[in-house]
Amino acid sequence: CWLEDLKEGFEIMNKDLLSLWDLTADEILGLIQQAQALKQSKKSSEALHGKSLALIFEKASTRTKVSFSVAATQLGAHTVSLEEGSSQLGRGETYADTAQVLSGYVDGIVLRTFAQKNAEEMAAAATIPVINGLSDEYHPCQVLADLLTVTEEKGPVAEQTVSWIGDGNNMTHSWMIAAAQLGFSLKIATPEGRGPNAELLQKVQAMNPKIELGHDPVWGVTDATVINTDTWRSMGQETEGDLLPLFGPFQINAGLLQKGKSDAIVLHCLPAHRNEEITDEVMDGPASRVWKQAANRLPIQKAILLKYLVKD
Repeated sequence: CWLEDLKEGFEIMNKDLLSLWDLTADEILGLIQQAQALKQSKKSSEALHGKSLALIFEKASTRTKVSFSVAATQLGAHTVSLEEGSSQLGRGETYADTAQVLSGYVDGIVLRTFAQKNAEEMAAAATIPVINGLSDEYHPCQVLADLLTVTEEKGPVAEQTVSWIGDGNNMTHSWMIAAAQLGFSLKIATPEGRGPNAELLQKVQAMNPKIELGHDPVWGVTDATVINTDTWRSMGQETEGDLLPLFGPFQINAGLLQKGKSDAIVLHCLPAHRNEEITDEVMDGPASRVWKQAANRLPIQKAILLKYLVKD
């Protein structure tokens, strides 16, 4: 059939980015370096001229959608956006069937979804690159932007001590993989019962013993050069009850910040529930690099698109 002919004639490039496991340490550092170069260059590029990118968003998005759309446009590509309910996925078409159809139309897919298996199913059936724009398990593109921010603000990532304070979610998982790949110290401080995936933790600690899990936020920020947090309620979990009794001690506020290094920077991948997981005072204060972190989504998406959509 036409699909098998297409698969036989398709030259595999860098196939998919479903999690940071799909990148080597050198590839992660290469993306950071290219993103820095793209930020410094004022020249326009047509590197993706004639390319098309499908954006499938089953979850709400601001930064991921806009940064990928603008990145593609600035590199000369065209984007087609499919929101939840506006494609046949919303009526029960499988991810595999959608992937096979889109492989005949576009040059790449960015999928923002719920279960990681949705992205894996789409990637397995597609003959074009599939990029995970977020799933319940991983958020690789965000952490690549975060690593770019850390590099620009603090120097080589391998020399940093990064703390994760709060919920053990998809961001935590992606930071864990980054630490396993790049060798930096990672201190994860979560409430009891809200830690990251145990199997993943065991795997990354076998690769890098400087990845630690604890349940004391003061321990978490001690000696950290980078202090990281995220919402306590991931998308799809907004109906959870009052989390303040459980997470209150893990709020990034001025008091907790004083327990860490005086020159530590604070990151939050956004959107933030202000004065819940992070206070206004910290988020808008001198330690915050939240807005630079958000802006860095654009150059890192450009670097990702160049890696996955250009053969050379």
